[in-house]
Parts: sequence; structure tokens; C-alpha cells
Amino acid sequence: MEMARRIKFLDTTLRDGEQTPGVNLNLQEKLEIALALERLGVDYIEAGFAIASVGDFEAVSGIAKALKSTGVVSLSRALEKDIDRAWEAVKNAVSPRIHTFLATSDIHMKYKLKMTEAEVLENSAKAVAYAKKYTNDVQFSPEDATRSRPEFLYKVLEGAIKAGATCLNIPDTVGYTNPEEYTKFLKGIMENVSGIEKVDISVHCHNDLGLAVANSAAAALAGASQIEGCINGLGERGGNAAIEELVMLFNTRRDYFDLEHNVDTTKIHRTSKLVSSLTGVMVQPNKPIVGANAFAHESGIHQHGVLEERSTYEIMTPESVGLTSNTMVLGKLSGKHAFVQRLDELGITPATDEEVSKAFGKFKALADRKKEVLDEDLIALVGDKSDSVAKKFELVSFQISSGNRMINTSTVQLKVADDVVTKAATGDGPIDASYQAIADICGYGFKLKEYTIRAVTGGHDALGEVHIKIEYDGKIYMGRGISTDIIESSILACLSAVNRIG
Repeated sequence: MEMARRIKFLDTTLRDGEQTPGVNLNLQEKLEIALALERLGVDYIEAGFAIASVGDFEAVSGIAKALKSTGVVSLSRALEKDIDRAWEAVKNAVSPRIHTFLATSDIHMKYKLKMTEAEVLENSAKAVAYAKKYTNDVQFSPEDATRSRPEFLYKVLEGAIKAGATCLNIPDTVGYTNPEEYTKFLKGIMENVSGIEKVDISVHCHNDLGLAVANSAAAALAGASQIEGCINGLGERGGNAAIEELVMLFNTRRDYFDLEHNVDTTKIHRTSKLVSSLTGVMVQPNKPIVGANAFAHESGIHQHGVLEERSTYEIMTPESVGLTSNTMVLGKLSGKHAFVQRLDELGITPATDEEVSKAFGKFKALADRKKEVLDEDLIALVGDKSDSVAKKFELVSFQISSGNRMINTSTVQLKVADDVVTKAATGDGPIDASYQAIADICGYGFKLKEYTIRAVTGGHDALGEVHIKIEYDGKIYMGRGISTDIIESSILACLSAVNRIG
């Protein structure tokens, strides 16, 4: 029997995904996501654009040193200084890759690059050859490939192969194509580009018209050997292909696709939750695979069918993506050993003893306020990385005076360096008043741009998780807070955001 073909996954959550408006991850948060992606089993992680900023370089470099089995990629323009910086960042990775790109569509060459065809042809090949001096693994992308003239694109790709490219990515940069058209486009490349059989063919599809997953799946059928995407479909504009959807598509319809991959599907739910928590981008309830309603059944007919036989309305099981119905029956008298064992069962592995101690401390504090701690509470607590942000301002205490026939007032005490500063302020409600008091103490005249709240579990003692985005000096800063008290959650989210400023 013929063996199934293996497909590779390149995750670009930390590069293209971080370009989602309002998302701004720090080094610790990026490392946490990278480690989760390695546990998930993706083949490559595009960790950033090394030359874009000092922060991006440090993130790529830190991830390259930390990962034990996953390839680490840095994006670079077709410029020697970009490629130098990319190599400096990824050189310590177990499998380092440089990913260089240059646009090939008429519209990009004319208006963005201001280059002729001959210049693009020459510069793309030169960039690949230059990167090849550093590493054998070089990926080249003709940006806006699907709007490029095929005959010219074939020449560029042939030049990249001759210069030493080991992977050619054919991106649908603006989400313009459709499955049938993309299949024909890719087959044209395979039939007309000399040496194409010696390299991996990758695809990177954007979701502007809602076809990123469909286009990526069509590409896999057409012979692509690598798919790029993001957890939860993050990315610029409409986002990228959602890796979790593609993985479960290939698994559920193995009869049709006959593809193997290295992804551990039981880690999907945990990874999705972590990415959502750290980026502040909530997953829509009806999103496939990881949405809150993905395995929920409200219709009476559906409920009856599922109770009799799950396969009537479920084509995959909740357990297959890492969802369980277990509850954590630990309380305030529970020990660290039982706590760590439950973390392990949930697929959560704090990297250091210090992280275990911090997580256990959060658990004990919660257990004092909440009778029963559920798995969802634990995932939310361990995913709370607010303490990874340098704390210029820390909450000491707050006091609220609020009502519908009185002036809403908040008195907030913050630790600032070695001092404790107290300010009182009024506002439209207790949260608005608290934010004004924080602004007065910090000296930042920020504007609240977005505020979302969700209950982690049900019940009167549920954890409340608040995500906010504030604007200061033209930049957006994200914050997250979690507590059984929603006012406290809101204040902690605000402090998480203002601590990112400067």
C-alpha cells in the first residue's frame, strides 16, 4: 500500500499573526507561544522579522536558542543587511532558515518597488545566493504571486532555485485567488519551472475573501509540501489560514486528502487559548475547531442524536482537539504535587521551578476565594503572563464609591518605585473612575480604545477576564487582567497595558 504523503506546517503566528492590529507581544509572551507551538508539533516557526526592530531581533534570537526540535525562521527583504540580521537571529536554532522575499506582480513592481522585471529577476536570485552563504535552508517568496504574470514568475522561481533556494513559497498575499484557480496556478508552476521537483513548494494564503483554508487545502491536493498559517487564523486584514482548521480537515477527511503531519491535535485547544489570551484577540464563538460553540448542540433534534450516537452530528470528538470534561477538584488545602500533576494532564508545562511556584501561588490565592477550581480557571491562571511585563506600577489597593444617583468615585493606591501613591478620581462608572485615577498617577493621558470582558466559567464566583486596548502617543497597548472581582480585573488589565508604555 502506498504511504500517505507528509505535509509540513510553518506557523507564522509570531510574525504575520503579530501584525494583527492592536497585537503587541513582549519577549516572554512570544517565547511562551513558541514553546506551545513546538509542543503542538509544527515543523517551522517564523518567529519574526529580525531587522524590523530590536524587540523582533531579540525575540527571534531568544526563540532560536530555546527550541529543541522545531525549525526557526526569520523573514527578510531581498537586501544584504536584512539577510545578515536574519542569520544573526536564527543561527543558534536547531534548524535555522532564512526566508527572503521580493514582489513579482506588475502592480507591486511599479508602485511599491519601482523596479523593472530585469531588476527583480536579478535581485531575487542575488538575495537567495547571499542567504545561502549562511545556511543551506533558504526559502524564497515572490510576494503577491497570485497576481503575477505566470511567465515572469516562472523565470523568477527558476532563478531562485539555481541560486540555491530549498523552499519556494507561492503566497496569495491579498487573499485574491480561489481553490480552482490556485490549483491551476500551482500546476502551471510545477510544469514550467525547471528544478521545481528538488524543492519544497509552500503556500501562504490570506483570508480576505474567506478562502484561506480552502485555498491551502486545494494547494495541498495540487502537490504543495508545506502550508503556512496562524493559530486562530490571526494576521493582517482578514487574517491567515487557520492551522488548526487545516490540521483537523486533513485528519477528519484522511480518506480524501491522504496526508500525514506532525501536529499533536490534542494540543490544539490549549494552544488556541494561550494565543487568544496573550494577544487579546478573542476567538469568535462559532469559529470551527476552537470556538466555544464548536462542540455545542442547542437544537433538540441535534441533542437527541448526539446522546444516542455522537457521530450523528459530530464529525470529530472534543477530546481529539484537547477538550476534556474533567474538573479540577483541588482546593486551598491541595498540595503542589497534585497541582503540577493536573497541569501535566492538561498539557501545561511551566518551563521553570519559578514559574511553577508563581502558578501555584496564583492557584492558592484563587482557591481562597473560590470553592471549586475548574480546569478552565487553571488554564486562565497559568496563561496570565501579566507578571512577565516589567512592573513600573503595581496595585496596592482600590476603593469604589458607586451608584446610579451619586458621583462614581474610585480611590486607587499604586506602588511606584519605592513609593505608594494614592489618587481619587470620578468617572462615568467605577471602571472609568479607576482608569482616570491610574492615568493621574502614571502621568499618561491614554484613551481606552477597546474593552472586553468574559467569565472564564459559570457561577457567582467565576473568574472574570478583562482585555483592553489603550492608545497613548499614537500607539496601541494591550492589557489583560483576571480576578473573581470584575473591578479588580479591569484595574489589573489597565496596569498591564500602561506597564507596556515606554
